[in-house]
Amino acid sequence: MTAFARITFDPGVPWWLLTIVAIVAALLLGLAFWRRSGGAVWRLLAITAALLALANPSLVQEQRTPIPDVALVVVDQSISQRIGKRMVRTEAALERIEQKLAGRRDLELRVIRAGSTPDGDRDGGGSLLPDGTHLFGAIRRALRDVPRRRLAGIIIIGDGQIHDIPKTDGGDDLGGPVHLLLSGERGERDRRLVVVKAPSYGIVGEELNLSLRVEDSRIRDDGGASSGGDRKKGGFTRLRLRRDGGRTIVRSMPIGTTRSFPIRLSHGGATVLELEIGPGPDELTLKNNRAVLIINGVRERLRVLLVSGEPHAGERTWRNILKSDPSVDLIHFTILRPPHKQDGTPINELSLIAFPTRELFQDKLDDFDLIIFDRYRRRGVLPDIYLHNVAQYVRRGGAVLTAVGPDFALPISLSRTPLGKILPSRPTGVVQEIGFQPLPTEKGRRHPVTASLSGIGDRDGQPAWGRWFRQIDVTAVKGDILMRGAGQMPLLITARVGEGRVAQLLSDHAWLWTRGFEGGGPQAELLRRIAHWLMQEPDLEEEDLRARTNGNQLLVQRRSLTPASGPVEVITPSAEVKSVPLKDDGRGLEVGTLMVAEPGLYRLHHGGRKAIAAAGDINPLEYADMRASAKPMAALLAQSGGGAYWLTDGLPDIRRVKPERTSRGRGWLGLRASGEYTVDGVEQTPVLPALAVLLLFLGLTMLAWQREGR
Repeated sequence: MTAFARITFDPGVPWWLLTIVAIVAALLLGLAFWRRSGGAVWRLLAITAALLALANPSLVQEQRTPIPDVALVVVDQSISQRIGKRMVRTEAALERIEQKLAGRRDLELRVIRAGSTPDGDRDGGGSLLPDGTHLFGAIRRALRDVPRRRLAGIIIIGDGQIHDIPKTDGGDDLGGPVHLLLSGERGERDRRLVVVKAPSYGIVGEELNLSLRVEDSRIRDDGGASSGGDRKKGGFTRLRLRRDGGRTIVRSMPIGTTRSFPIRLSHGGATVLELEIGPGPDELTLKNNRAVLIINGVRERLRVLLVSGEPHAGERTWRNILKSDPSVDLIHFTILRPPHKQDGTPINELSLIAFPTRELFQDKLDDFDLIIFDRYRRRGVLPDIYLHNVAQYVRRGGAVLTAVGPDFALPISLSRTPLGKILPSRPTGVVQEIGFQPLPTEKGRRHPVTASLSGIGDRDGQPAWGRWFRQIDVTAVKGDILMRGAGQMPLLITARVGEGRVAQLLSDHAWLWTRGFEGGGPQAELLRRIAHWLMQEPDLEEEDLRARTNGNQLLVQRRSLTPASGPVEVITPSAEVKSVPLKDDGRGLEVGTLMVAEPGLYRLHHGGRKAIAAAGDINPLEYADMRASAKPMAALLAQSGGGAYWLTDGLPDIRRVKPERTSRGRGWLGLRASGEYTVDGVEQTPVLPALAVLLLFLGLTMLAWQREGR
């Protein structure tokens, strides 16, 4: 608390009247002096005493308590601050600032640490890494109770790479100087991989282009970023590309030049591309030498060829199911009359559209994603060479579904053609024509094609499905039996052949479910799932390991026909190995969770299967440029009157300056002193007591009369 005194005036009459009296008195005294009247001096003194008495001067003594200004020190704790000795310099500078400013009554020092969590998420419950370094949100929260005139200044200790800097158009003035203490070193060099252009999705099988560039640049000694002419151009480095954690492909990449790389997506769903370039000389960090891209593959149209051997009750069901799927482009042919019913009609008059067998089964066979033979039998329409082409098509990655009828048990069966070599079973020649309810097998209760069918029921119960009445007995089964029918014989079989897939539905009575017989059943759901499994839909893989992030949790999912034998091994981005136990839901899906705290790629291993999951921002803005520089904050520093200083040159001197003075100089930074205070008490004492003034006035007046009387 300090004392302050001043003289104040509290006239007993209005100031305007006092002014008029003073003017009139001055005129009269002027006239007296001009006439050289005696006693004029004493009259002047008497009138002056009278005017002072009317002005009523008093001595005011105030007891003042200074209000301390606020100096805010912001410590950048972002990822880039972990490079080299930046955090060591930062903590040392903070300690010295606290020592210099400690104990000052006119200054309150506040210290905040920010940049390690997203802005507005102080608990870290949101994304794993903020979109860059965010400090000014924390600064506003720290100063929300501080009037702008009390802000002495803001000192930021960091590398200068801040991504929420307020605009400098005058609309967001913080109220005080902003100073930057750079924790890095001059002349830092860094090489980084820049993804210029990359698609977020693409059509499976079509060519996509990635545009990449390698930048290798320096920072000038004055702290600004190097210009384009300063960048190193020429020379090459290695670019390593790995897709879905598989084999690494090495390419040559020019430095300083944008280059396009063509890629093709081989499957639907997410494709993870890992890109990495070789290190340069004197690299600051290798974190921005890597980039991860996730490209979602979609199929433009699934082309399906449906060949019906003859019209029957279930033919329309097949067609309706496939035509109702907007992702399917269906070509359907039905053989209306077999060769043994010839009546002399020319072949070219037997159909409205000629059956283009050569075009479909030789020239454009690979354009189809799935071929369905619905109750087809050998009748000479398709020569064996075409069926051999279909078998080769499956081995190359194609898909075939055979929905068989009684003809499959006869000598004219498809099993006696070149296609029979890839079929998962052989007929015994017996056709069961009794009522039976399709039942899922143990594998069927775990296989994604049948595990979640509507009405499948519990393991100990019966499905809520209607009966079928015909089934073809088979033997020499290869693959997975998902459903059984009459006499526990296989009803639905799936198998892999080479790179392709085949499936057999050993009954032509699935249409009874569509008609609602005995309550019906999920025929459309079943047939659609079979078709999409054959076309290698990722969500229907029976042996699959994958993970996805949900907030700060990594959700691990394993699908298998056999229960897990142990936990899933997860390798974090920092190479830490963790185990995730799984819980089986009884339908082939096992789920586990892992809390994650760092962004990047998490690699999963279980048995012989591998998977990759991305958590947080896999290409964070924080890694875009990790060199220490004052350039991003140059406009704000100039507007606020602050300056930038390198800690490698030593900590600048800290001075208190008046608001109208400059706040920076060579080797020193200024914190403004507002001079704000509160008044705790006031004592007012009259300067001219009334009695003394009256005696003085009378005495001076009498002296004036005496002088005039001489």
